[in-house]
Amino acid sequence: MSKQVKVGVVGCGYWGPNLVRNFRSLPDCSLRAMCDISQDRLKHLTALYPDVKGETSFEHMLNGAGVDAVVVATSVKLHHPMAKAALLAGKHTLIEKPMASSSEQCAELVEIARKKGLVLMVGHTFLYSPAVRMIKQIVDRGDLGHIRYICARRLNLGLFQKDINVAWDLAPHDISIILHLLEETPTSVNCRGSAHVTPGIEDVTSMSLTFPKDRSAIIHSSWLDPRKVREMTIVGSKRMIVYDDVAQQEKIRIFDARVERPPHYDTFAEFHYAYHYGDTYAPYVKQEEPLKSECQHFLECIQQGKHPLTDGRQGLELVKILEASSESLRQGGSPMVLRTEPDRQLSAEGAADQGRNGKPKNGKIHIPIAGEPEPRVIL
Repeated sequence: MSKQVKVGVVGCGYWGPNLVRNFRSLPDCSLRAMCDISQDRLKHLTALYPDVKGETSFEHMLNGAGVDAVVVATSVKLHHPMAKAALLAGKHTLIEKPMASSSEQCAELVEIARKKGLVLMVGHTFLYSPAVRMIKQIVDRGDLGHIRYICARRLNLGLFQKDINVAWDLAPHDISIILHLLEETPTSVNCRGSAHVTPGIEDVTSMSLTFPKDRSAIIHSSWLDPRKVREMTIVGSKRMIVYDDVAQQEKIRIFDARVERPPHYDTFAEFHYAYHYGDTYAPYVKQEEPLKSECQHFLECIQQGKHPLTDGRQGLELVKILEASSESLRQGGSPMVLRTEPDRQLSAEGAADQGRNGKPKNGKIHIPIAGEPEPRVIL
């Protein structure tokens, strides 16, 4: 039996209690500490889990609680300084999404973890859900044919954030799934949105990602809709999938539907699109909490030296896309070109590290900075 990993969770507000509950339930984990500046939150959690120590000092949790690993579930602006402190203290680190406030901060964390030989993982929780794992298997088998486009909607009323807009809050879930399914980074990003409630913080956004091979994705995010919607449509040349995460049953529905252009015709009268309508079916999806699988995966990576499915480089990749979306918002929706190249902030050794699904990644998306030649904008 593997030795239990001693874990501390910092941030016990909205999402932290879910992490506390899951880590405490896992046999491979010894949850040692819960840290938050709010005494009321700690009082509530220590009443639920009296065997876990409540801490108001993050420094003391790092140096005095005897933890092997730290889970950061605070506000985004605190992700970088807290994760950096944890890594420098020799602690394996799991950070909630988005990984940090900037790609420079993400790159620094990736490099520290690499140099110290520590596990750095990002909480892209949906990649651990049974439904997304099944969709990935279907896509990889080629059952959908060539993926043409993906459309995602993630809508609800609130929770309004004060330090990030709705794209940074909700879109990371959809972006992580899309990158996981397509296994490549977009070539350009454009985003439009509006701030209706809090000036300067968009509460409704529409983001478009352009990929090679004439593929694209659209992501609609909102804090202003009356219904909770978590839906993704994946359109292939052979079949299509609708993934509804809110549905209690039939989260995945596969449509044997497609349209084909006639290969040969001599006159306009002979030109007809061929529409195929076949069966629609819903495969069985095992009911399993994605967050529990994510927490277990973090522990296994520490115990067995495994590479995380959602590692720091994926977190960096995703934040660069979010940065591009923010710049596009500032420029009224103009496309922001992303190009793959070895990241200059990471060492050559780090750039050769494994990426998504253990595949080597030799380059990362790059947003031009001041002083660089402006790339051609892809319209």
